[in-house]
Amino acid sequence: MPGSGWTSLNRRARSTSCRWPSITTASKMYKSELSHWNAAEMGPKRDVLGEIKRETEARGMMFCASDHRAEHCWFFNGGLNFDSDVPENPDFYDLQVPYEESRRAKHDLYAPVPPTAHLDNWLARLCELADNYQPKVVWFDWWIQQVAFRPYLRKFAAYYYNRAAEWGVEVAINYKFSSFMLGSAVFDVERGQLEAIRPALWQTDTAIAKNSWGYTEHNEFKNPVDIVGDLIDIVSKNGVLLLNVGPRADGTITDEERHVLLEIGKWLKINGEGIYGTRPWAKFGEGPTRIKEGAFSDTSRAPFVSEDIRYTYKPGRIYAFCMKRPSDGVVRLKALARCFGDDADYDVKNVSLLGDGEVPFERDETCMTIHIGAASDEGYPIGFKIEID
Repeated sequence: MPGSGWTSLNRRARSTSCRWPSITTASKMYKSELSHWNAAEMGPKRDVLGEIKRETEARGMMFCASDHRAEHCWFFNGGLNFDSDVPENPDFYDLQVPYEESRRAKHDLYAPVPPTAHLDNWLARLCELADNYQPKVVWFDWWIQQVAFRPYLRKFAAYYYNRAAEWGVEVAINYKFSSFMLGSAVFDVERGQLEAIRPALWQTDTAIAKNSWGYTEHNEFKNPVDIVGDLIDIVSKNGVLLLNVGPRADGTITDEERHVLLEIGKWLKINGEGIYGTRPWAKFGEGPTRIKEGAFSDTSRAPFVSEDIRYTYKPGRIYAFCMKRPSDGVVRLKALARCFGDDADYDVKNVSLLGDGEVPFERDETCMTIHIGAASDEGYPIGFKIEID
Protein backbone atom coordinates (compact mmCIF):
# COMPACT_ATOMS: atom_id res chain seq x y z
CA MET A 1 0.00 0.00 0.00
CA PRO A 2 2.36 2.78 -1.15
CA GLY A 3 2.05 5.91 0.87
CA SER A 4 -0.38 4.35 3.33
CA GLY A 5 -0.49 5.42 6.96
CA TRP A 6 -0.77 2.61 9.48
CA THR A 7 -1.68 2.73 13.15
CA SER A 8 -0.52 -0.04 15.46
CA LEU A 9 -2.81 -0.60 18.47
CA ASN A 10 -0.30 -2.84 20.20
CA ARG A 11 -1.24 -4.14 23.62
CA ARG A 12 2.33 -5.34 24.25
CA ALA A 13 3.65 -1.78 24.57
CA ARG A 14 6.02 -1.48 27.51
CA SER A 15 7.19 2.12 27.27
CA THR A 16 5.88 5.50 26.25
CA SER A 17 7.99 5.42 23.10
CA CYS A 18 6.12 2.43 21.70
CA ARG A 19 2.55 3.02 22.81
CA TRP A 20 1.66 5.16 19.90
CA PRO A 21 0.90 4.74 16.20
CA SER A 22 3.46 3.53 13.72
CA ILE A 23 3.88 4.66 10.14
CA THR A 24 4.91 2.48 7.23
CA THR A 25 5.50 3.05 3.55
CA ALA A 26 6.32 0.92 0.54
CA SER A 27 9.53 0.22 -1.35
CA LYS A 28 11.01 2.75 -3.81
CA MET A 29 9.69 5.62 -1.69
CA TYR A 30 13.21 6.05 -0.32
CA LYS A 31 16.70 6.89 -1.48
CA SER A 32 18.42 3.85 -2.96
CA GLU A 33 21.76 2.99 -4.52
CA LEU A 34 20.26 -0.13 -6.12
CA SER A 35 17.65 1.49 -8.35
CA HIS A 36 17.30 4.93 -9.89
CA TRP A 37 13.53 4.53 -9.83
CA ASN A 38 13.09 5.96 -6.37
CA ALA A 39 11.37 9.03 -4.94
CA ALA A 40 14.65 10.74 -4.09
CA GLU A 41 15.81 10.78 -7.75
CA MET A 42 12.49 10.95 -9.61
CA GLY A 43 8.98 12.28 -9.09
CA PRO A 44 9.04 14.43 -5.94
CA LYS A 45 12.83 14.07 -5.67
CA ARG A 46 12.48 13.72 -1.92
CA ASP A 47 13.42 10.92 0.44
CA VAL A 48 9.82 10.31 1.44
CA LEU A 49 10.60 7.44 3.80
CA GLY A 50 13.39 9.40 5.48
CA GLU A 51 11.09 12.36 6.07
CA ILE A 52 8.38 10.12 7.49
CA LYS A 53 10.93 8.46 9.77
CA ARG A 54 12.08 11.80 11.19
CA GLU A 55 8.54 13.09 11.75
CA THR A 56 7.36 9.76 13.20
CA GLU A 57 10.15 9.42 15.72
CA ALA A 58 9.98 13.10 16.66
CA ARG A 59 6.43 12.41 17.87
CA GLY A 60 7.32 9.35 19.93
CA MET A 61 5.89 6.84 17.45
CA MET A 62 7.40 3.61 16.16
CA PHE A 63 8.73 3.77 12.63
CA CYS A 64 8.01 0.73 10.46
CA ALA A 65 8.32 -0.19 6.78
CA SER A 66 6.44 -2.45 4.38
CA ASP A 67 7.53 -4.35 1.28
CA HIS A 68 5.42 -5.56 -1.64
CA ARG A 69 8.07 -6.39 -4.25
CA ALA A 70 8.04 -10.17 -4.14
CA GLU A 71 5.42 -10.56 -6.88
CA HIS A 72 6.96 -7.89 -9.11
CA CYS A 73 8.67 -10.53 -11.24
CA TRP A 74 5.28 -11.35 -12.83
CA PHE A 75 2.99 -8.49 -11.82
CA PHE A 76 3.69 -6.48 -14.98
CA ASN A 77 4.22 -9.33 -17.43
CA GLY A 78 1.09 -8.50 -19.38
CA GLY A 79 3.29 -5.89 -20.99
CA LEU A 80 5.28 -8.68 -22.62
CA ASN A 81 2.29 -9.54 -24.82
CA PHE A 82 2.13 -6.21 -26.66
CA ASP A 83 4.40 -3.35 -27.62
CA SER A 84 5.33 -1.72 -24.28
CA ASP A 85 8.31 -0.45 -22.30
CA VAL A 86 8.24 -3.43 -19.90
CA PRO A 87 11.07 -5.38 -21.61
CA GLU A 88 13.18 -2.23 -21.92
CA ASN A 89 13.02 -1.15 -18.27
CA PRO A 90 13.91 -4.08 -15.98
CA ASP A 91 15.15 -1.63 -13.34
CA PHE A 92 11.61 -0.31 -13.05
CA TYR A 93 9.49 -3.39 -13.76
CA ASP A 94 11.95 -6.09 -12.65
CA LEU A 95 12.68 -9.15 -14.78
CA GLN A 96 9.24 -10.39 -15.79
CA VAL A 97 8.60 -14.11 -16.21
CA PRO A 98 6.41 -15.03 -19.20
CA TYR A 99 2.67 -14.62 -18.70
CA GLU A 100 1.95 -18.29 -19.28
CA GLU A 101 4.13 -19.21 -16.31
CA SER A 102 2.35 -16.90 -13.91
CA ARG A 103 -1.33 -17.60 -14.49
CA ARG A 104 -1.51 -19.62 -11.27
CA ALA A 105 0.75 -17.30 -9.27
CA LYS A 106 -1.86 -16.49 -6.65
CA HIS A 107 -2.42 -20.14 -5.82
CA ASP A 108 0.75 -22.04 -6.67
CA LEU A 109 3.69 -22.19 -4.26
CA TYR A 110 6.03 -23.38 -7.01
CA ALA A 111 5.17 -21.36 -10.12
CA PRO A 112 6.30 -19.13 -11.56
CA VAL A 113 9.91 -19.55 -10.49
CA PRO A 114 11.35 -16.06 -9.89
CA PRO A 115 14.62 -15.27 -11.70
CA THR A 116 17.64 -15.52 -9.39
CA ALA A 117 18.46 -11.92 -10.25
CA HIS A 118 15.05 -10.85 -8.93
CA LEU A 119 15.54 -12.76 -5.68
CA ASP A 120 19.04 -11.39 -5.17
CA ASN A 121 17.89 -7.85 -5.86
CA TRP A 122 14.88 -8.27 -3.56
CA LEU A 123 17.15 -9.34 -0.70
CA ALA A 124 19.70 -6.58 -1.35
CA ARG A 125 17.02 -3.87 -1.32
CA LEU A 126 15.62 -5.14 1.96
CA CYS A 127 19.03 -5.16 3.59
CA GLU A 128 19.62 -1.63 2.25
CA LEU A 129 16.29 -0.54 3.70
CA ALA A 130 17.14 -2.05 7.09
CA ASP A 131 20.61 -0.50 7.18
CA ASN A 132 19.59 3.00 6.13
CA TYR A 133 16.29 3.40 7.97
CA GLN A 134 16.35 0.91 10.88
CA PRO A 135 12.58 0.23 10.94
CA LYS A 136 11.18 -1.37 14.08
CA VAL A 137 8.92 -3.61 11.98
CA VAL A 138 9.19 -4.91 8.43
CA TRP A 139 5.74 -5.86 7.15
CA PHE A 140 5.54 -8.22 4.16
CA ASP A 141 2.66 -8.54 1.76
CA TRP A 142 1.83 -11.82 0.05
CA TRP A 143 3.75 -14.14 -2.29
CA ILE A 144 6.88 -14.34 -0.17
CA GLN A 145 5.44 -17.77 0.72
CA GLN A 146 6.52 -18.90 -2.77
CA VAL A 147 9.03 -21.72 -2.27
CA ALA A 148 11.91 -19.98 -4.06
CA PHE A 149 11.87 -17.19 -1.45
CA ARG A 150 12.44 -19.46 1.55
CA PRO A 151 16.25 -19.33 1.68
CA TYR A 152 16.10 -15.58 1.04
CA LEU A 153 13.63 -15.08 3.89
CA ARG A 154 15.99 -16.89 6.24
CA LYS A 155 18.88 -14.72 5.10
CA PHE A 156 16.94 -11.50 5.54
CA ALA A 157 15.59 -12.49 8.96
CA ALA A 158 19.09 -13.36 10.17
CA TYR A 159 20.50 -10.12 8.77
CA TYR A 160 17.72 -7.91 10.16
CA TYR A 161 17.65 -9.50 13.62
CA ASN A 162 21.43 -9.40 13.92
CA ARG A 163 21.50 -5.74 12.87
CA ALA A 164 18.81 -4.96 15.44
CA ALA A 165 20.96 -6.58 18.11
CA GLU A 166 23.78 -4.24 17.05
CA TRP A 167 21.39 -1.26 17.23
CA GLY A 168 20.22 -2.38 20.68
CA VAL A 169 16.51 -2.40 19.77
CA GLU A 170 13.72 -4.94 19.46
CA VAL A 171 12.29 -5.49 15.98
CA ALA A 172 9.76 -7.76 14.32
CA ILE A 173 8.85 -9.17 10.91
CA ASN A 174 5.19 -9.48 9.93
CA TYR A 175 4.17 -12.17 7.43
CA LYS A 176 1.12 -13.87 5.93
CA PHE A 177 0.26 -17.50 5.22
CA SER A 178 3.15 -19.94 5.91
CA SER A 179 6.07 -17.74 4.88
CA PHE A 180 8.06 -18.03 8.14
CA MET A 181 8.54 -20.76 10.70
CA LEU A 182 6.49 -20.50 13.89
CA GLY A 183 8.26 -18.26 16.39
CA SER A 184 10.58 -16.60 13.89
CA ALA A 185 8.21 -13.76 12.92
CA VAL A 186 4.70 -12.42 13.65
CA PHE A 187 1.85 -14.08 11.75
CA ASP A 188 -0.55 -11.61 10.11
CA VAL A 189 -4.18 -12.06 9.00
CA GLU A 190 -5.25 -9.45 6.46
CA ARG A 191 -8.69 -8.00 7.21
CA GLY A 192 -9.59 -10.95 9.39
CA GLN A 193 -9.29 -12.58 12.79
CA LEU A 194 -8.88 -15.93 14.54
CA GLU A 195 -11.51 -18.03 16.27
CA ALA A 196 -9.49 -18.80 19.38
CA ILE A 197 -6.29 -18.08 21.29
CA ARG A 198 -3.09 -18.60 19.32
CA PRO A 199 -0.16 -19.35 21.67
CA ALA A 200 2.26 -17.37 19.48
CA LEU A 201 1.67 -13.65 19.06
CA TRP A 202 -0.27 -12.82 15.88
CA GLN A 203 -1.63 -9.73 14.18
CA THR A 204 -4.62 -8.44 12.25
CA ASP A 205 -4.07 -5.73 9.67
CA THR A 206 -7.21 -3.95 8.57
CA ALA A 207 -8.45 -0.50 7.62
CA ILE A 208 -10.96 2.04 8.84
CA ALA A 209 -12.39 2.08 5.31
CA LYS A 210 -14.31 -1.06 4.41
CA ASN A 211 -13.66 -0.85 0.68
CA SER A 212 -10.13 0.53 0.32
CA TRP A 213 -6.67 0.71 1.85
CA GLY A 214 -6.17 4.25 0.57
CA TYR A 215 -8.19 7.38 0.11
CA THR A 216 -10.90 7.16 -2.51
CA GLU A 217 -14.03 9.18 -3.01
CA HIS A 218 -17.13 7.76 -1.35
CA ASN A 219 -15.24 5.45 0.99
CA GLU A 220 -17.44 3.43 3.33
CA PHE A 221 -16.07 3.74 6.86
CA LYS A 222 -16.34 1.38 9.81
CA ASN A 223 -18.04 2.36 13.03
CA PRO A 224 -15.57 2.98 15.92
CA VAL A 225 -17.73 0.75 18.13
CA ASP A 226 -17.09 -2.18 15.77
CA ILE A 227 -13.34 -1.50 15.65
CA VAL A 228 -13.13 -1.36 19.46
CA GLY A 229 -15.01 -4.67 19.60
CA ASP A 230 -12.59 -6.24 17.13
CA LEU A 231 -9.62 -4.86 19.05
CA ILE A 232 -10.79 -6.49 22.28
CA ASP A 233 -11.52 -9.80 20.58
CA ILE A 234 -8.10 -9.82 18.91
CA VAL A 235 -6.22 -8.98 22.11
CA SER A 236 -8.13 -11.64 24.08
CA LYS A 237 -6.74 -14.21 21.61
CA ASN A 238 -3.09 -13.07 21.88
CA GLY A 239 -3.24 -10.78 18.86
CA VAL A 240 -2.54 -7.16 18.05
CA LEU A 241 -4.38 -4.81 15.70
CA LEU A 242 -2.67 -2.88 12.92
CA LEU A 243 -5.17 -0.25 11.76
CA ASN A 244 -4.80 1.50 8.41
CA VAL A 245 -5.67 5.13 7.75
CA GLY A 246 -5.79 6.24 4.11
CA PRO A 247 -4.78 9.92 3.88
CA ARG A 248 -5.57 12.18 0.95
CA ALA A 249 -2.88 13.09 -1.58
CA ASP A 250 -1.89 16.13 0.52
CA GLY A 251 -1.42 13.97 3.62
CA THR A 252 -4.54 15.10 5.46
CA ILE A 253 -6.83 12.59 7.12
CA THR A 254 -10.56 12.61 6.38
CA ASP A 255 -13.00 13.83 9.02
CA GLU A 256 -14.56 10.37 9.16
CA GLU A 257 -11.27 8.62 9.93
CA ARG A 258 -10.24 11.34 12.37
CA HIS A 259 -13.52 10.78 14.21
CA VAL A 260 -12.91 7.03 14.39
CA LEU A 261 -9.37 7.47 15.73
CA LEU A 262 -10.44 10.00 18.37
CA GLU A 263 -13.31 7.78 19.52
CA ILE A 264 -10.97 4.77 19.84
CA GLY A 265 -8.56 6.98 21.79
CA LYS A 266 -11.32 8.11 24.17
CA TRP A 267 -12.29 4.50 24.83
CA LEU A 268 -8.66 3.43 25.38
CA LYS A 269 -8.06 6.32 27.79
CA ILE A 270 -10.64 4.73 30.08
CA ASN A 271 -10.18 1.04 29.29
CA GLY A 272 -6.58 0.78 28.04
CA GLU A 273 -5.47 -0.81 31.31
CA GLY A 274 -7.21 -3.98 30.17
CA ILE A 275 -5.58 -3.85 26.73
CA TYR A 276 -2.00 -2.59 27.00
CA GLY A 277 0.54 -5.02 28.44
CA THR A 278 -2.01 -7.80 28.91
CA ARG A 279 -1.87 -11.48 28.03
CA PRO A 280 -4.60 -14.00 27.22
CA TRP A 281 -6.43 -15.51 30.16
CA ALA A 282 -7.34 -19.22 30.50
CA LYS A 283 -10.11 -18.66 27.94
CA PHE A 284 -10.61 -15.77 25.55
CA GLY A 285 -14.31 -15.32 26.21
CA GLU A 286 -17.87 -16.57 26.10
CA GLY A 287 -21.18 -15.74 24.47
CA PRO A 288 -23.14 -16.52 21.31
CA THR A 289 -21.37 -14.33 18.75
CA ARG A 290 -18.83 -16.26 16.70
CA ILE A 291 -15.91 -14.83 14.76
CA LYS A 292 -15.40 -16.10 11.23
CA GLU A 293 -11.73 -17.08 11.00
CA GLY A 294 -9.56 -16.11 8.07
CA ALA A 295 -8.59 -13.23 5.83
CA PHE A 296 -11.04 -10.72 4.35
CA SER A 297 -13.76 -11.48 6.86
CA ASP A 298 -13.52 -8.35 9.02
CA THR A 299 -16.98 -7.03 8.12
CA SER A 300 -18.85 -10.34 8.30
CA ARG A 301 -19.44 -10.83 12.03
CA ALA A 302 -22.78 -10.15 13.69
CA PRO A 303 -22.95 -7.33 16.27
CA PHE A 304 -21.83 -8.31 19.76
CA VAL A 305 -24.53 -8.74 22.39
CA SER A 306 -24.50 -8.31 26.18
CA GLU A 307 -23.85 -12.04 26.71
CA ASP A 308 -20.58 -11.75 24.79
CA ILE A 309 -17.60 -11.44 27.15
CA ARG A 310 -13.87 -11.22 26.37
CA TYR A 311 -11.05 -11.69 28.89
CA THR A 312 -7.47 -10.47 29.22
CA TYR A 313 -4.99 -10.93 32.05
CA LYS A 314 -2.20 -9.38 34.11
CA PRO A 315 -0.71 -10.98 37.23
CA GLY A 316 -3.30 -10.68 39.98
CA ARG A 317 -5.93 -9.19 37.65
CA ILE A 318 -8.44 -10.54 35.18
CA TYR A 319 -10.03 -8.00 32.85
CA ALA A 320 -13.51 -8.81 31.59
CA PHE A 321 -15.08 -6.82 28.75
CA CYS A 322 -18.83 -6.98 28.34
CA MET A 323 -19.10 -6.37 24.62
CA LYS A 324 -22.45 -4.56 24.88
CA ARG A 325 -23.82 -2.91 28.01
CA PRO A 326 -26.81 -4.93 29.33
CA SER A 327 -30.10 -3.06 29.53
CA ASP A 328 -30.81 -4.38 33.06
CA GLY A 329 -27.38 -3.35 34.38
CA VAL A 330 -26.42 -6.91 35.31
CA VAL A 331 -23.33 -8.61 33.83
CA ARG A 332 -22.90 -12.36 34.18
CA LEU A 333 -19.50 -14.04 33.77
CA LYS A 334 -19.85 -17.79 33.46
CA ALA A 335 -16.09 -18.36 33.32
CA LEU A 336 -15.75 -16.92 36.84
CA ALA A 337 -18.34 -19.15 38.48
CA ARG A 338 -17.38 -20.44 41.89
CA CYS A 339 -15.70 -23.86 41.63
CA PHE A 340 -16.28 -25.37 45.05
CA GLY A 341 -13.56 -27.80 46.08
CA ASP A 342 -11.44 -26.93 43.07
CA ASP A 343 -7.86 -25.97 43.99
CA ALA A 344 -7.70 -23.86 40.83
CA ASP A 345 -10.50 -21.56 42.00
CA TYR A 346 -9.84 -17.84 42.34
CA ASP A 347 -10.48 -15.77 45.41
CA VAL A 348 -11.93 -12.56 44.00
CA LYS A 349 -11.06 -9.59 46.23
CA ASN A 350 -12.96 -6.86 44.43
CA VAL A 351 -14.32 -5.77 41.08
CA SER A 352 -14.04 -2.31 39.53
CA LEU A 353 -15.65 -0.75 36.49
CA LEU A 354 -12.79 0.73 34.49
CA GLY A 355 -12.93 4.52 34.58
CA ASP A 356 -15.30 4.49 37.54
CA GLY A 357 -14.86 2.49 40.74
CA GLU A 358 -15.74 -0.62 42.69
CA VAL A 359 -19.03 -2.35 41.91
CA PRO A 360 -20.94 -5.02 43.88
CA PHE A 361 -20.71 -8.65 42.80
CA GLU A 362 -21.46 -12.17 43.93
CA ARG A 363 -20.41 -15.63 42.80
CA ASP A 364 -22.09 -19.00 42.79
CA GLU A 365 -21.63 -22.26 40.90
CA THR A 366 -23.26 -20.82 37.75
CA CYS A 367 -21.53 -17.47 37.26
CA MET A 368 -20.13 -14.28 38.72
CA THR A 369 -22.78 -11.56 38.74
CA ILE A 370 -21.76 -7.89 38.59
CA HIS A 371 -24.24 -5.10 39.27
CA ILE A 372 -23.59 -1.83 37.47
CA GLY A 373 -27.08 -0.35 37.34
CA ALA A 374 -28.99 0.86 34.33
CA ALA A 375 -27.36 3.62 32.30
CA SER A 376 -27.35 5.03 28.79
CA ASP A 377 -25.77 2.67 26.27
CA GLU A 378 -23.38 4.28 23.78
CA GLY A 379 -22.75 0.90 22.19
CA TYR A 380 -19.14 0.53 23.36
CA PRO A 381 -17.91 -2.46 25.37
CA ILE A 382 -17.47 -1.85 29.09
CA GLY A 383 -14.46 -3.17 31.00
CA PHE A 384 -14.02 -4.58 34.51
CA LYS A 385 -10.89 -5.13 36.59
CA ILE A 386 -11.25 -8.26 38.71
CA GLU A 387 -8.57 -8.49 41.41
CA ILE A 388 -7.77 -12.03 42.46
CA ASP A 389 -5.61 -14.01 44.87
